[in-house]
Amino acid sequence: MRLTDMSFFDLASRRMNWLGARQQVIAQNVANSDTPGYKARDVSNFAEVLRGAGGAGVRTTDSRHIGGVGGGAIDGVNIREDEGAHEVSLDGNSVALEQQSIKAAEISENYRLAAQLYRKGHEMLTLAVTGVR
Repeated sequence: MRLTDMSFFDLASRRMNWLGARQQVIAQNVANSDTPGYKARDVSNFAEVLRGAGGAGVRTTDSRHIGGVGGGAIDGVNIREDEGAHEVSLDGNSVALEQQSIKAAEISENYRLAAQLYRKGHEMLTLAVTGVR
């Protein structure tokens, strides 16, 4: 039996993948903070990933292809335009670096929590099987 077959480990793994995809989108937002007309993006909620709604966006067959505007997917997580963007600059860019840094810190903390839960679950499983801590 693999660890990913157990629901706890599967859930923790999926959460970590979702957080990784969200961090990637936030990094793209920061990289495009000076691009005229760029709209801030975010990923779908984790609840949508759990329901299996992720990955239904526009897919590309080559890394050099351009994805759909405000769409696409990373590791089965839908990417959409961020409706919660605070401001839009005169050139049409909706990326606020302060907002993106707050999201990045939140993602980091959530990832650390998911990793700790995964590690503790592994320690509990090891203790149950071997009886040795």
